[in-house]
Amino acid sequence: MLQDARQFGQKLVRRRPLGPREETEHHMAGCLNTLDLVIIGVRRMLGAGVHILVGTVAKYIAGPAIVLSFLVAALSSLLSGFCYIEFGARVPSSGSMYLYSYTIMGQVYGFIIGWNRILSLTVGTACIARAWSYTFDSLTGNHISRGLEGTFSLYMPYYLAKYPDFFALGLVLLLMGLLVLGVHVLPQVNKVFMGINISVLSFIIVSGFIKGDLHNWKLTEQDYPLNTSESNDIYSLGPLGSGGFVPFGLDGILRGAALCFYMFIGFDSIVTTGEKAQNPQRSIPIGIVVSVLICFVAYFGVSAALTLMVPYYQIHPDSPFLQAFLHVGWGPARYAVAVGILCALSSSLLNTMFAMSWLIYTMAEDGLLFRFLAQINARTRTHIKVIMISGVLAGVLALLFHFSDLMDLMSLRSLLANLVVDFSVLVLRYHSDQNLSKNQKTEEESEMELVVKERSLDPVPEANISRNLKSLWFPASTIPTQTSGQIVYGCAIVLVVLLTILSLILYRWPSQVFSGDPVLTTVAVLLLLLITGVTAIIWRQPQDPTALHFRVPALPFLPLVSIFVNIYLMVHMTTWTWVLFGIWMGIGFVIYFGYGIRHKLEENTEQHTGLHLPNDGQRHP
Repeated sequence: MLQDARQFGQKLVRRRPLGPREETEHHMAGCLNTLDLVIIGVRRMLGAGVHILVGTVAKYIAGPAIVLSFLVAALSSLLSGFCYIEFGARVPSSGSMYLYSYTIMGQVYGFIIGWNRILSLTVGTACIARAWSYTFDSLTGNHISRGLEGTFSLYMPYYLAKYPDFFALGLVLLLMGLLVLGVHVLPQVNKVFMGINISVLSFIIVSGFIKGDLHNWKLTEQDYPLNTSESNDIYSLGPLGSGGFVPFGLDGILRGAALCFYMFIGFDSIVTTGEKAQNPQRSIPIGIVVSVLICFVAYFGVSAALTLMVPYYQIHPDSPFLQAFLHVGWGPARYAVAVGILCALSSSLLNTMFAMSWLIYTMAEDGLLFRFLAQINARTRTHIKVIMISGVLAGVLALLFHFSDLMDLMSLRSLLANLVVDFSVLVLRYHSDQNLSKNQKTEEESEMELVVKERSLDPVPEANISRNLKSLWFPASTIPTQTSGQIVYGCAIVLVVLLTILSLILYRWPSQVFSGDPVLTTVAVLLLLLITGVTAIIWRQPQDPTALHFRVPALPFLPLVSIFVNIYLMVHMTTWTWVLFGIWMGIGFVIYFGYGIRHKLEENTEQHTGLHLPNDGQRHP
């Protein structure tokens, strides 16, 4: 039984072998400077999210304090970004986080990252399609939504959207057909749409500071009845909360930060193209910091402008900017803004669907998903089956699910992915086997070693137990060993559990903890003492001396802070979001343990020696 358990564990951590680099990739090595990396990061982050998320968060969750939510989300992104840099530095190739996880940590980590990335891209497609539909509907005076709601609202369950969005479904199916025919967005077109998007956001920021009113950050209960009498039937007023700048308290800021974190998805694209940087030691960290800072300034400006132009409880959650210009009397300007928003959404939608189909194809080619998904049509040279299956799934989500539920699901997935990367970096720094490009044992060799170890198992002497306990604080070697690596791995798992318990306590009973409740405060202090002790044990272990172009500073503290922030933001998600996420992960694990884990990647390395990715403008599944 022990041997079977070890063999099962070996399959879970079986790594993906790297093939030889493509000649074109080799020629591109060292061709990107810091500015190029900043542009890549900004283009990936400053996409459709700002047009999707701001209205809902400002109206229902954070109010004007949404600017603080963006600040918390940006700081959390930077913490995770440093871990992403070291994580990517361990793979001598450009690729995706799925490839990096599979190559470095093993099969089950790669599947979790890849499967969650599929979720993000699928839900992202549905969200963008819904936003496109809302924007177009706003231009028609909301006739489409009111007609659909009046016809179907009585037949929709409470946990789904108020009405089925057939317009969003049709849009997804249309673009799915274009992808089947081999149509994709050229990098030049992406750059043009990016320029239009930046121009629109700049116009919104300037307009907000011209037409904005600081009183909208100081609203009181006396202002609410006045706005209630002036409200129309296009949309209802949101909750007032306590009024002022932070109407929903610290909990609203953190809940908003958990959602706003989705807006910073994309900084990993800088890491995955780092192999092409001229000076990765300098360019990649600066690229991530600068791109996150630029996007934060843009998000700060847009959200501040919106909440200054319109009282937060009057913001239209589906098309906030168009209704804001109507509110301040600049009705004609909303048409120009709408054109820019639709351009940004269209480009982002097609690119997201392309990346979604490519990632599914890649995982199927690696054997983690069903093989028929890796088939390419001989005439169109496209992944027709993958495109149609993923497109229909995204279309159904856009048709039936509420906008806010989709956004919650994307944010939860992103926080979990960052948690996995933070955990991996913490463990890998103290691991002895970091040379992933050579000396990798085959599964057969590993199984033979397990048989030998099983036959030679003897009772462990008490001296060995004493020696192992001593090694917790006084390691026997100055370089990582198998024992020290196992110690760190076990301690890291314990820390995740302790930080999760602490986060739940702080989320559910924050006032009681800080006011000195004898039970809760005692539990929180004990948890902090345990966390400190386990962290000290990790800190005492020897680190891997392998030279990397970037190493996370202040290890193990910085990754642990990032892990805590991600967990604390995750516990702010709604129960329904966790239910949907659990269903998705359940389906994924059924596929993995029922199919993926039984297929050996090594048998297929002759068929595909490397991960062939499209051009930079459309990859990063």
